Amino acid sequence: MQRGEKHPASLMIGIDVGSTTVKAVVVDPANNEILWSDYQRHHTRQAEKVLEFLLAIGNQFSTVPQDRIRMFVTGSGAGPIAEHIGAKFVQEVNAVTMAVEQLHPDVGSVIELGGQDAKIIIFKQNEETGDKQALTSMNDKCASGTGTTIDKCMIKVGMPAEEVSRLHFDDSRLHHVAAKCGVFAETDIVNLVKSGIPAPEIMCSLADAIVMQNLSVLTRGNTLRHRVLLLGGPNTYLPFLQECWRKRIPQSWEERGYAYPRDVPLEELIFVPENSQYYAAFGAVMYGMHE
Repeated sequence: MQRGEKHPASLMIGIDVGSTTVKAVVVDPANNEILWSDYQRHHTRQAEKVLEFLLAIGNQFSTVPQDRIRMFVTGSGAGPIAEHIGAKFVQEVNAVTMAVEQLHPDVGSVIELGGQDAKIIIFKQNEETGDKQALTSMNDKCASGTGTTIDKCMIKVGMPAEEVSRLHFDDSRLHHVAAKCGVFAETDIVNLVKSGIPAPEIMCSLADAIVMQNLSVLTRGNTLRHRVLLLGGPNTYLPFLQECWRKRIPQSWEERGYAYPRDVPLEELIFVPENSQYYAAFGAVMYGMHE
């Protein structure tokens, strides 16, 4: 996605090296505008994909001197790469939190699903100081409830990616899927396929299991606060997953007696922002500039 042919005096590059994809943004530090961005699967070749992106950025912004370019990396695969490309490493929860605070200061919670991890951030007011605090939790020990599990199950049900991206969430015929473990989820999916359950029903059941698992475990007993930001590849590209969040989050609010504005449309209370797949990469730049 190119944002014009601007060649500013200096550049900030943010790269998010994830477990399945690499995301990169080029930011003009004068106004924080994203001038260039890309999102691609790396097929386990993380370093090669990062190099490919850097070559593309170098060609696009060839008039900017190297000493006027700063680089920041984040994500599960960024640590070993940072030193080799002269980049500063930024922890990914810090990066996402910084991006959200910059772009959406009014947001109450964040749910980010990655390839092999999931994050929930809840912003709360410190009653003593009045400052905003970010309560963060992350599932990085197991790939359950993440993009990898969804990818594998799409293959097992035989549903092409373009068909899955057009699917809408329907909770009228849901089946049990164990979302606590990716392997258990895949086993349940295979059994549902063998039982002749239609593929859309299986994918909706998987979405529901993932959403309920993350809502019950990753919130760590806390209640999501309204204006929930949905980030990461799965939340960006799978409308049926977005619709499932919009179905289950208000139910959890009702159960917990949480007062949320019922006159505001759910699409505004629980939403996917523009460039949602790039928040960690952009946040790495913001975090680096802030430091």
